[in-house]
Amino acid sequence: MRYRCPLCSQSLVLQDKSWRCQNNHVFDCAKEGYVNLLPVQKKNSKDPGDNKPMIVARREFLNKGYYQRLSDRVNELAQRFALDKTSGLDIGCGEGYYSHRLFEAMQTSVAKNTPFSLNGLDISKSALKSASKRYSHINFCVASAFEMPFFDESFDFMLRIYAPSLDKELRRTMKQDGILLTVSAGPMHHFALKQLIYDEPALHTQEKSTIQGFELLHHEQLEWVLEMDNEQDITHFLNMTPYAWKLTDEQKQGLANQGLMCQLDFKIEIFKAI
Repeated sequence: MRYRCPLCSQSLVLQDKSWRCQNNHVFDCAKEGYVNLLPVQKKNSKDPGDNKPMIVARREFLNKGYYQRLSDRVNELAQRFALDKTSGLDIGCGEGYYSHRLFEAMQTSVAKNTPFSLNGLDISKSALKSASKRYSHINFCVASAFEMPFFDESFDFMLRIYAPSLDKELRRTMKQDGILLTVSAGPMHHFALKQLIYDEPALHTQEKSTIQGFELLHHEQLEWVLEMDNEQDITHFLNMTPYAWKLTDEQKQGLANQGLMCQLDFKIEIFKAI
């Protein structure tokens, strides 16, 4: 992988266990294997992104397979629309659950003489510590999706699940005719939780998205009802959602004790760079 220096935009070269540019900006690889390319002067907080408790909760929840249906559908669509692609990026990859399963699916699809490589980017150092420990075959870096440390036209496939980003950065780093697969919240996503928090909960938009520099090829919704009765699994689920901060401890404990039924509604869209 060729990284671009986040300070001067020059090429970074791996020397021993450090990435270094010609201007002598140095970024050390962590013992887990990832590289932190988010300089302190570009951070909005001391420890940006999801913290360790949220990452642990998400990892434990996803490992139980509750969202595997989403992962399977993402992989099916990637194989359908990006079968010939060889260089991928997972934007906002988190602890690597979707990244790893995507990599395995794509490896079995591309021709043996053109293997599929995958990079993962996230602003959370805690997330990439977890991801790098488990998935050493994927290149992970701590960085902002709003200013990605990659050169122009570095990738021909990108996955973006819930992660915010800039249209111009997506198009800058994507090759011509590259495929972008995005997942966002559909109208009824987590509506049962929102009813506990808001007097008049609003629905997420169901309108098709537009991304400058891309054309929409495919749009679908994936819906099912999540049912859980395991107290620990419910606790992990609640702690990994953005609603964790809005639910009281009493509400969380009540849901954990009585069981949880919640709508899942994912909007999946596929774009091509034009």
